[in-house]
Parts: sequence; C-alpha cells; structure tokens
Amino acid sequence: MTVVHRSPAPHVVIVGGGGTGGALALDLALRGLRVTLVERGEITSGTTGRHHGLLHSGARYAVNDPESAAECIQENQLLRRVAPGSFEENDGLFVGLDEEDMAYGEKLFAACGETGIPARWLSAAEALRLEPNLNPALKGAIQVPDATFDAMRLPLRWFATAKAHGALIQPFCEVTSLIVHDKCVTGVRGRDHRTERDFEISADIVVNASGPWAEKVAAMAGVDVPIQPSPGVLLALRGRFCNMVINRMHKSGDGDIVVPQRALSIVGTSSWIVDDPDDLGVPEDHVQKMYEEGAKLIPAVRSAPFRQAWSAARPLIGSRGAATGRELSRTFKCFDHMERDGVEGFVTISGGKGTTARAMAETTADVVCRKLGVDAPCRTRDTVLLPHTAYYTA
Repeated sequence: MTVVHRSPAPHVVIVGGGGTGGALALDLALRGLRVTLVERGEITSGTTGRHHGLLHSGARYAVNDPESAAECIQENQLLRRVAPGSFEENDGLFVGLDEEDMAYGEKLFAACGETGIPARWLSAAEALRLEPNLNPALKGAIQVPDATFDAMRLPLRWFATAKAHGALIQPFCEVTSLIVHDKCVTGVRGRDHRTERDFEISADIVVNASGPWAEKVAAMAGVDVPIQPSPGVLLALRGRFCNMVINRMHKSGDGDIVVPQRALSIVGTSSWIVDDPDDLGVPEDHVQKMYEEGAKLIPAVRSAPFRQAWSAARPLIGSRGAATGRELSRTFKCFDHMERDGVEGFVTISGGKGTTARAMAETTADVVCRKLGVDAPCRTRDTVLLPHTAYYTA
C-alpha cells in the first residue's frame, strides 16, 4: 500500500479583528486554509463596533461615488440572505427640505437607477404618513432599501462561523512587529495581553486588515499604504424618533442622517482627518452640530435627552492631504505588496464600509489563494451564518 503524506494547508495570519477580518477568517477557512486572527483588543472594538449600524443601500454615494454605491447595494441584498434575522429591514428616506435639496434629489434618483438601487419618489404627505416626526416643511422624499443592524452582533456571526470551520480567533493579542527575511514576511510577533507573554506566529501569508491602523502595520514591513484615518462624531439620543433611516437629500455633510437603534436615535456624522487613529477625541462643537443638523430632519432631536457621543475613524484610501475625508471614495482596495512594493507574503485590505466587509474579504481571499496556489471558490455568498451567540458557545 502506498501512503501519500499530504502537507498541511497553508497558514494565513490576519491582523485585525473587525468585520473585514472576521469575514476574511471565514472565507479562508471555508477554502480549506489554516487561519489565525489576532486583534489587540476585544473583537470589533475598533471602528467596526463604533459605527451607526446602517446597512447601506448605496444611495448616499450614488451621485459622486457610484463604485461604492454599487458595492453597497450588492452586499445589502446578499447579507439579508446569509445573515437572516440580523437586520431591521426598515428602508430609508432621503428627505428634501428646500429647493436645493429637491434639485439634488433629481440627480440622486437618476444615479440610483444607474447603480441598481431601487428607489421611488414620495410626496411630502406620503413621507409624513410613514414618518410623522419628520420636519413638516419637507418638500418630498426618496425611499431606498436602507436597513439597520447591531454593529457588534453581525460581525460576531462571521467570527462564530469562522471558528466553527477551524479558524483560531485570538483577541487581546497585539502585533508589535512583523517577521521579515529578505523582503518576505513570514509571520508576526506580539504581546498577549491576557497572559502578559510575548508570542511569535509563523505564516505563509500575513494579511493586514487593521482598518485605520493599516498604515502602522504596513510600516512594520517597510511598505506604505495611502490610508487617511477620518473620524466622525456620532450622537446617541434617548427616544426612537423614526422607524426608517432618515437622510438629508443633499451631498454628504455633517449631521445628515438619523438611524433608529432599539429605543435610541443615532445622529451622525462629522468628518475630519487625523494622523493617529488612537487619538480622535469628541469635539463639543461637532456634538452641537449633530443636534442642529439632526433637528432639521426631525425637530424632536433638538430637545432629546443625551445618551452618549463618540467618534470612530474611517479607513479611507487616498492621497494624504485631504481636507475632511468626504472627498475620498468609500470603496476598498486590496494591496498585494509583492506586486506593489516587492515584499512577498504580505497583503493589505482597507477602505470600504461595514456593509461591504464580506466583499472586501472575498477580494482579499482571492488574492491570498492565488498567491498560495490554492484553487478554491468563495463560499461566503451562500453560507448562512451561525447566530452571534455561537461565538461564545462554540
């Protein structure tokens, strides 16, 4: 009898425990690879766990960023299939308050059609019947398939399902350096904050999925990625003043969205540029701006009881020197650093949104498998995710 000794599957280390890292861990595990994910804090404790929980229809980007809009609506529809029960499928309204808004609405409606986003015009009376707390002076609205979800629980479904397929998820493990030999990344070194011990993990490929921290991790390999950390302030108010997602019908600006979350209303967001995603702050004038602009959409926002304000950094891709970050696309990009910088064994994924985390993971897994010579299709388009509770019980 002939015994065939099979070599173990290639090992991929993912740096970053946000939604993209979780979705990538699942994608790679489903393709038969060994996966270890390390995150310096708790899972989803970075940007992923701090956003407003909007499942984008893509309409916000349809006019000026059609690539991002198309990505969002495709993932919007796919995620409803693979993560049933995660979403409040409440739709969204883009509300026009003046003639300038309504003129923009004509562009928005046309752009939605061009990017495949279902949309329909509503009269002011129709919009007020759906959402009685809207500003009664509104002139019209456009309805789109926005939805809402819990910013932590949806990503936990990626992690839970990844664990069930063999991925090792290691929170509180901070990468402090990459192991680099002759311009080839062969693993990571770091500190396990649970045991206060150092660790070293070898890998066939290391994926940098650290969001706004991607520039810092890339620097450990001696390469540069054009990431602009762009924080924004969000405001949580006591009281659910709308059941649909309410957007201002104009070019993206401060305080132009109100997202219902359980018994709260989340008003967002501002935008500025920082060098350090760990040093964001919550400027008081930005908080007041959320009150002022949110009240233009829903007057009750002005006097609503304060619950909390926080900021989160968007990992935007673009040349440095942007003024506020709003001028940069919300699309994502995967960098194979061998092709780009001559450094083997290292890949970076960044940009995008919570809505497009799965698509970002698929693109990255395709690159990783091509580099490793693994011929295996993506299965996350059809794999129904385990419930978020399985992350703790599996």
